[in-house]
Amino acid sequence: FSRPGKPTDNAQCESFNGRFRQECLNSHWFLSFADAKEKIDAWRTYYNEVRPHSALKWQAPAEYARQHLASGHSTNLNEPEISTSDPD
Repeated sequence: FSRPGKPTDNAQCESFNGRFRQECLNSHWFLSFADAKEKIDAWRTYYNEVRPHSALKWQAPAEYARQHLASGHSTNLNEPEISTSDPD
C-alpha cells in the first residue's frame, strides 16, 4: 500500500514498476492480449534469470544459484543460513 503522492512508502515496488515500464512496457507495441502475455513473460524470464542484479554482486540470478549450489550450500535458497554454533 502506498499513500497517494508518497512513492517512498514502498520503494522496492515503485522501483520495480518503473523498471518494468521503462524496459518492457515502453519498449513494445502489444498487438493483442496474447502478444502482450508473450512479450511480458519473455521480459519476466530475462529479469528473473538472465539480467544481472546489484544485490547479487552484478551476477545473473541463475548464475548466482549455480555458484551457490556448487559451493556446497543448501538447495533451498529461500532459507536463511543460521549458525547454531557458539561464536566463541
